[in-house]
Amino acid sequence: MITSHSTVSLFPFRRGLLAISPILIALMALPSLRASSNTNTDFGLDAMAGNTQGFYNTAIGLGALNRNTTGSRNTGVGADVLRFNTTGSYNSANGSGALSLNITGNYNTGDGEAALHSNTTGSNNIALGYLAGELLTTGDFNIDIGNRGIAAQGHTIRIGDDNQTRTFISGINGAALTGLPVLINNLGQLGVAASSARFKDEIKPMDKASEAILALKPVTFHYRKGIGPGGDGTVRPGG
Repeated sequence: MITSHSTVSLFPFRRGLLAISPILIALMALPSLRASSNTNTDFGLDAMAGNTQGFYNTAIGLGALNRNTTGSRNTGVGADVLRFNTTGSYNSANGSGALSLNITGNYNTGDGEAALHSNTTGSNNIALGYLAGELLTTGDFNIDIGNRGIAAQGHTIRIGDDNQTRTFISGINGAALTGLPVLINNLGQLGVAASSARFKDEIKPMDKASEAILALKPVTFHYRKGIGPGGDGTVRPGG
């Protein structure tokens, strides 16, 4: 008996691999699809194109960290994030245009489209939301949540904008404490009443010196009609 066996030729498969291999090698060589030197990772056209000595950076998106030179430990996800950053480090940008104009600012976090977009040299700023902190330029230590911020302002917290007309914060009602009353001005800024203490020295309690004052019993009164220096119940000058 003669038994026949079907034979599958591997030649087409091998030929296909040989054809694909050069393409894979070429793709892996592209700057936009590889981990670059100095432990940086970039993905996207012109991402980290100018990097020289910066390390531990991650750039994902068109033009992300495009002009970075020595800035390190930055993370940018989105088109043009941290595009003009050169030496700034420890920044995190998430969203198209976030921290796009940052140059030397450090320790900034911008989460949202164009968050902290105009910041150039400011550091330690936090912006959360669409266009959050977008107007900040050089200020430090700002927190902008749902607010565009103010150029060159520093050490300021801004939450919300004119679109919000009411505020609810849990954990306040029923929480008794001692302290100063909180005031609000016509611009929405919170604070406490101004004190004259800054103009005084050696401020201390009166202790027993105040006992004489507390011992007094002040009263209010009116003269009875017909009685008084004027004879008619009125007081006249010189009377």
